[in-house]
Amino acid sequence: AKMFFLLQPRLLLPVLVCLLCAFTWAQERNVILETFDFLRRGQIDANLENYDNNLQMEKEYDFIVVGAGTAGCAIAARLSENPKWKVLLLEAGGPESLIMDVPIVAHFLQLGEMNWKYRTQPSDRACLAMNNNRCNWPRGKVMGGSSVLNYMMYTRGNRRDYDRWAELGNVGWGWRDVLPYFKKYEGSNVPDADEDLVGRNGPVKVSYVNWRSKIADAFLEAVQQDGLQHRDYNGHIQNGVNYLHTTTRNSTRWSSNRAYLYPLKGKRRNLHVKKFALVTKVLIDPTTKTAYGIMVRTDGREHKILARREVIVSAGAINTPQLLMLSGVGPAQHLREIGIKPIVDLAVGFNLQDHTAPAVTFTTNATSLHFEDFADPTLVNRFNRQEGPYGSPGGCEAMAFWDLDHPQLKDGWPDIELFLVGGSMSSNPAISRAFGLKKIIYDSMFAEIEDKELNAFMIFPMILRPKSRGRIMLKSTDPQKYPLIYSNYYAHPYDVDISVRGVQKVFAEIEDKELNAFMIFPMILRPKSRGRIMLKSTDPQKYPLIYSN
Repeated sequence: AKMFFLLQPRLLLPVLVCLLCAFTWAQERNVILETFDFLRRGQIDANLENYDNNLQMEKEYDFIVVGAGTAGCAIAARLSENPKWKVLLLEAGGPESLIMDVPIVAHFLQLGEMNWKYRTQPSDRACLAMNNNRCNWPRGKVMGGSSVLNYMMYTRGNRRDYDRWAELGNVGWGWRDVLPYFKKYEGSNVPDADEDLVGRNGPVKVSYVNWRSKIADAFLEAVQQDGLQHRDYNGHIQNGVNYLHTTTRNSTRWSSNRAYLYPLKGKRRNLHVKKFALVTKVLIDPTTKTAYGIMVRTDGREHKILARREVIVSAGAINTPQLLMLSGVGPAQHLREIGIKPIVDLAVGFNLQDHTAPAVTFTTNATSLHFEDFADPTLVNRFNRQEGPYGSPGGCEAMAFWDLDHPQLKDGWPDIELFLVGGSMSSNPAISRAFGLKKIIYDSMFAEIEDKELNAFMIFPMILRPKSRGRIMLKSTDPQKYPLIYSNYYAHPYDVDISVRGVQKVFAEIEDKELNAFMIFPMILRPKSRGRIMLKSTDPQKYPLIYSN
């Protein structure tokens, strides 16, 4: 492993991707994990990341950052700019290996140890196509967190979202307040970005993918025929369509770890990073309500580390509320029921939100992405020239934003986002497994595509401002026991309505437009019927929402 990584690591990666493909078709999941481990060992030998296996943690630091995820890496890097401050960054997972930085394998990462593999509680309203009616919630358990696990879509959000936060009393979170920080961290080479709003020299690299399919080109044409302009959706006006802005550079994933910590290797003696370190409790003075340290489990032992200034919990949307509640900060009644003495009575775990997006699949006469095609030697050569579909972030290619109620309003506030994937659930065997799709559902919808080796693509209409609210609750006082995740998807009729209208918008883009030339037939629920797709009821709460005759 050491020789490969020291000589030509980029030449090795496509070969390993091809091996992953071949073994995955044979359903040999262990090969995936063994490949990740091989790459991890090779990366250690090549000394490509600042490893800390022999780090002796000190008993006290100025700042303790819990979670080396998307935000945690940035926080630790910025705090340690002050040489007088000692900073400890703790991560429950392991190192980021090189194969994680190949964008096309994003689906596979959810099957490995770098994913916490959380699942929502069973529902009778949503996740009905998933095993046991439970949706998989991938969360990064690795240096870089979910920025290593995600699909690299770079979207700032609408300026009105930030202004609304400020109006609710969150001083400093308005659009004009946060814009300088966007520009500070962005290292964008998107050539047609709105220049007065974009950052060019920051650590987080943003770029277009150096490859796109004909389907993506047709998608942009179709959406523009519908009235949206081709524009920078991270610029002044979000309503519009464009090829995907991604957190990549030269066909390589650019995680928070790579952006903020890689450049510091050997340069910050005041920054200590400890991997495989699970923080089990934040130590809080019950009188002053002030955090003064943490308990962390690593190297088979429990350690107490004190903080002179602050403990910063940046453990993500699931682990952060779990850790706070384990530490006595949360709903007092719930904590008492679990057996934890409350220190601060707060609504921790409430107001859980997630954006849902039903997948609308179409077969096509155009060439789409098939994972087995990546064994083509010409693609390997193109990857080494920093081009080709290896750089496609999980097959995602383009994105469009609509204000459904005000489609003619140039500067509207979009409530739906359509994003295009140049393949289907059958294009890559890891996709259906990453989603946790029931076999009976896969067989009824996608087996024909797989058996006949048809080309297909998907469009996802995603809700941007859901009104349904879920909750995270403790299951146990044991920090290694996963919390209960109640997604509460589609509890609010607004979300159902927007999803229905989003699917309608997808079909509107197909009919009599550029994409229609590529489509053979749509597939929803009963694809073999070749019937017309229509709403079963005008009542958006009637199930199923859509069916084919």
